[in-house]
Amino acid sequence: MGIRSPRKAPFHSKRTFPMRLVTYQSKNGPRAAAVASVASGRDDYAAESYVDLAEADSGLPSSLKEIVALGGDGLRRAAAALAAGKPFDATGVQSLAPIPDPQKVIGVGLNYADHAAETGAEVGDEPIIFAKFPNTVRGDGDPISLPKISQKVDYEAELVVIIGSGGRHIPRETALDHVAGYACGHDVSARDWQLGKPGGQWLLGKTFDSFAPYGPHLVTGDEVGDPGRLDIKLRLNGQTMQDSNTKQLIFSVDFLVSYLSRILTLLPGDIIFTGTPPGVGVARKPQVFMKPGDTVEVEIENIGILANPIVAES
Repeated sequence: MGIRSPRKAPFHSKRTFPMRLVTYQSKNGPRAAAVASVASGRDDYAAESYVDLAEADSGLPSSLKEIVALGGDGLRRAAAALAAGKPFDATGVQSLAPIPDPQKVIGVGLNYADHAAETGAEVGDEPIIFAKFPNTVRGDGDPISLPKISQKVDYEAELVVIIGSGGRHIPRETALDHVAGYACGHDVSARDWQLGKPGGQWLLGKTFDSFAPYGPHLVTGDEVGDPGRLDIKLRLNGQTMQDSNTKQLIFSVDFLVSYLSRILTLLPGDIIFTGTPPGVGVARKPQVFMKPGDTVEVEIENIGILANPIVAES
């Protein structure tokens, strides 16, 4: 019933390209790389090494967004470049958000059954959708800046979906073919703006600068496995605040991709924050909000750890 993106080979759920892809800052600007070796923990990142994909295959673009736009062929060539390329030590190399410049940052509200129960909200037949502007995007290790005009900035651990070959009216049964990969995400929310302003201001409350860090890698579906069965946690200064599993998702990844494509054209590199589990600060008694000097970690099974320091707006 739908129309696939023309002239692009779609991603396939049964492809065999397990990889972790990154965008790193080179002396010549942002470039796409694949992770050749994965560090065992936050304190061992010196063990990580990258293969620059365009250096290993001169026919590949240097932009990760342009590589995933090639669909399955882009992943196949990236996997071949990873196997043939020469790794370099990533120590001291600045990693950026996997897609630093998405055209769209889409959010889903109240999408975990256990979070909806926590807030007492009724779950409807269709998802709650909102937007965050690209100014919110940051990568692993980048600071989250607390705005001067908000006193209630909350944390939200989320599974992020990164679109590969885009399209409009994508059938649900082929929706995962259009997903390039997944990442850990943090949907930062200024609750006094989101909930406390006349009429509620979801867009404003969620779109302050730095309010959408995600990463550390784009992890392909072959590496992740079933996106609907992943443990997800958030730690604030080492203390676990959120602990759930994506099997609690009310609207699954394939449903969301198909649903959104009925409304707008999904483009390569667009990212979808799929909702947060229970344990958010605003629902706690007493309430807990982030403050300068905090560190927040989002950990998702088979994907990794996203860590960001919290700073005051300068």
